Amino acid sequence: MSAVLSQVPQNITATEPDALTGYRTFRLGAFEFRRDAYFAKVSWQVKGQSRSHEMPADAFLRAMMRDVAWGFFYGWVNFDDVLGTRNHYGRVDLYAGSYNAEFKKAGVDHLEQFDTPVIMATFKAILADWVNEGFDPFAAPAETGSAFGFKQGENMAAIERFRVATRRMPGLASDSPLRDDLPVNRQFSDVPQDEPEIRARPGFEGQLHAFNLFKYLSRSDVTWNPSVTSVCKNSLFCPTTEEYILPIFHGNDRVEWFVQLSDEITWEVGDKNTGAPRARVTMKAGDVAAMPADIRHKGYSTKRSMLLVWENTTPDLPKRYERGELPPYPVTF
Repeated sequence: MSAVLSQVPQNITATEPDALTGYRTFRLGAFEFRRDAYFAKVSWQVKGQSRSHEMPADAFLRAMMRDVAWGFFYGWVNFDDVLGTRNHYGRVDLYAGSYNAEFKKAGVDHLEQFDTPVIMATFKAILADWVNEGFDPFAAPAETGSAFGFKQGENMAAIERFRVATRRMPGLASDSPLRDDLPVNRQFSDVPQDEPEIRARPGFEGQLHAFNLFKYLSRSDVTWNPSVTSVCKNSLFCPTTEEYILPIFHGNDRVEWFVQLSDEITWEVGDKNTGAPRARVTMKAGDVAAMPADIRHKGYSTKRSMLLVWENTTPDLPKRYERGELPPYPVTF
């Protein structure tokens, strides 16, 4: 029987650890989250019947880790084509099949909305219990251990990383550091590590700042986790390093601009509401693309690459797109 336990945060509903697997089962509203050695299983009730969906444990944990680290991000975070969240900025939808055409047609989809602190606390508790020692859900597969097997230790240092969010730019006084203490990633050994020389006109010392963005990104120890590196009013530059597969399908609630800084990423693009395929885009170094406000996208990168994501955080943008006041794409040809 479920109970709120002293070993997990207050107000989180969880069972005692399973006698065989060692993992707890968690409940959030009508949803139940259970895992075994290989799979995460999510169950819910529809019309008096129990429905469920399974994901490989590693894919589930990588997706949930991004959802937590990003604060549910801009719009939709689809763990796969069935399970995901939608951010209403204060409240969050948790859904199963709500943006899947076949689930909707069969009437077996389910959606509940929760206050952001409630769903965030539950997701963090799941990660704390289900991520084993030696597995880092932020790392590329070649850089971490296995997510599989029964309960063995924990890795709080990995899952408690936070998304770097500067106020102006890294390296400025009282802003985020430049991370020079981190090693250069194995796939960025050819990236120059010198910093730009700053020559300010007399009287403007301390008002001009620059840093080597490629050096900064070459030392990133996470994948598919955009960090804010420049802020100009509602314009954010959020570069990131990408290797293997983006663990989620990101559904946009605004237009996102992508600038491929190095190497290559292939994007699978689908309809935001149904998941139906829309396009397949291959971006090489120097390419620029706009991801419209009515799509979902998932990226693939064999060689670790650098991507600049340009975000517009104007507060009323999602509602304007949803009301149809703005077209979902930035340019009409």
